[in-house]
Amino acid sequence: MLTRADIGVIGGSGFYSLLDDAEEIQLSTPYGPPSDVVTVGRIGSRSVAFIPRHGRDHRFPPHRIPYRANLWALRSLGVRQVLAPSAVGSLRAEHGPGAIVVPDQLVDRTSGRAQTYYDAGGAVHVSFSDPYCPSGRAVAVEAARSGGWETVDGGTLVVIEGPRFSTRAESRWFASNGWTIVGMTGFPESILARELALCYTSLSLVTDHDAGVEAGEGVTHEEVLKFFAQNVARMRTLVADTVEALPTERTCSCGSALDGLKLPFELP
Repeated sequence: MLTRADIGVIGGSGFYSLLDDAEEIQLSTPYGPPSDVVTVGRIGSRSVAFIPRHGRDHRFPPHRIPYRANLWALRSLGVRQVLAPSAVGSLRAEHGPGAIVVPDQLVDRTSGRAQTYYDAGGAVHVSFSDPYCPSGRAVAVEAARSGGWETVDGGTLVVIEGPRFSTRAESRWFASNGWTIVGMTGFPESILARELALCYTSLSLVTDHDAGVEAGEGVTHEEVLKFFAQNVARMRTLVADTVEALPTERTCSCGSALDGLKLPFELP
């Protein structure tokens, strides 16, 4: 049984078949249990831990996902690089359903979510000017292009609280700011990864145009799930290709994100 992993994947339940020689591990963390049992296995020569972000029965809405437990659990298994596939809406008419966006920036429009590990024992100010791992981004972009995806290298993900979708006015406002895509789960997942000195890369599948981008009735939950399900096999291939191409040794700055900072507790 594998009890350690180098790479973590946080995604939908359709990604279980990614892993060979898979074993399930029940973990506890100081922040409660993760979304579900962690499945550890292999993709080629790489050891990978998988967590279904919403739970395998999709019981956690975006604002109730145990983000802190999920990232802590992955680090406790040895994970240092995280891939985060998710469904997003496009704020740009030119990026339609089926495009893969690998964002390089983020705007947080959530409220009330626990977004730090360091809320007691002294302030720990972690740099977040560039939220995503540059090495992971480069690998993901190349993998998507090689896989024949319409690939958008860079862009801004705006994360809304959910579980409701945007109003048409909100969607138009987001687009007017030059933002690229909108989702509900990319924060605080990304900052928690940074607070644990993990590399974090978002693989965002556009499933729809957001409400204010095109005329129509606006997006529905059923439409998003249906489109993602139609593309999940292709997304599994993209994630697997990205996993196998990730560097075995980290040379990016993510691993040194906590250098020089006094932490109130020891990390796993």
